[in-house]
Amino acid sequence: MEPSVADPQTKPQTAAAPGASGRPVNSYNEWDPLQEVIVGRLDYATIPNNHVLFTQSLPRRAATLYRPIAGRRYPQAIVAPAQRELDEFIAILEAEGVTVRRPGLMDFSRSFGSPYWKARGFCTASPRDGLLVIGDMVIETPMAWRSRYFEIQSYHELLQEYWRRGARWVSAPKPRLADSLYDYDYSPPGESEPMRYIINESEIVFDAADFVRCGRDLFVTRSNVTNCLGIEWLQRFLGEEFRIHEIETRCRQPMHIDTTFMPLAPGKVLINPEYIDPQRLPEVMRSWDVIVAPEPDPVRGFSRVYLSLVSRWISINMLMLDEKRVVVDASQASMMQELSKHGLEPLPCPFMSYKMFGGGFHCATLDIRRRGELQDYF
Repeated sequence: MEPSVADPQTKPQTAAAPGASGRPVNSYNEWDPLQEVIVGRLDYATIPNNHVLFTQSLPRRAATLYRPIAGRRYPQAIVAPAQRELDEFIAILEAEGVTVRRPGLMDFSRSFGSPYWKARGFCTASPRDGLLVIGDMVIETPMAWRSRYFEIQSYHELLQEYWRRGARWVSAPKPRLADSLYDYDYSPPGESEPMRYIINESEIVFDAADFVRCGRDLFVTRSNVTNCLGIEWLQRFLGEEFRIHEIETRCRQPMHIDTTFMPLAPGKVLINPEYIDPQRLPEVMRSWDVIVAPEPDPVRGFSRVYLSLVSRWISINMLMLDEKRVVVDASQASMMQELSKHGLEPLPCPFMSYKMFGGGFHCATLDIRRRGELQDYF
């Protein structure tokens, strides 16, 4: 029996006590001790419509397979193994003392629209995309996917709770997502071609997952969902207290920084050698220990290989519980070995079936509270 979409949660959730800072929301980086986190859901997950931003952002094999079933609910044969992995991940977080919160329920197979377009939804598998936490503030981001336009409503009850308890809650300008934003003739550029993007600069759009936080410094990749206007809006909104640095990527279909560049602790960052030239990192990173990610270990299974919405470098998409403990996919033995060499303590958890919903551990979570204060690491 499916849960009722009328209920904001499938089980009662009580508000967690604030941390040492006294704030219900408090997170400035990717590595301070994690106290509270929102973890995504797979309930009512729906394959997005055949819009250019979906089909041209996918690996080519996956795009071919998804086109005939766009707009339908994900088959249970795909949902079930991913749900088992998600349940195990949540159990690990709770066993490590982390408070886990969940978004509310929404039937993403229902159609909706605006004066400019109609669509069906996607899912809440990746809270990291639509919400950006900076200190005690939660920012709703103006995502470029039409299928995700109302996804933020799933978090409404939680956001209201955090606001009532003292957090700041703001929203970036809501985009129109009219046809004029997209290049409907787009195809991924070849290795020798100039970079081009599906979206243009006609309005402000960005995903939170194109940013990672290191105290006063944020790092971003321009991508098929984050444009220059989006980066500029966030910098102007945050003001001089924060600095945003762009990471140059060689990825031909860029979307989200957390398979490319992942800060692990003060002075320590993990990079994707296929997408990043270490010599071209921002100057502020030159004093940091740059760990080059090993080649991802092979993943087996038809759906995991052919239906994945993400690149094979999802192996980099991990969640730091503190400066030492890190949740890593159980299939990535080479990654765990490399991290151990650098003094980290990997916590293995199977999560490769979650790739069909667009993310790994970092995508599947949103830090709400970490024990720490704003610092300058550079």
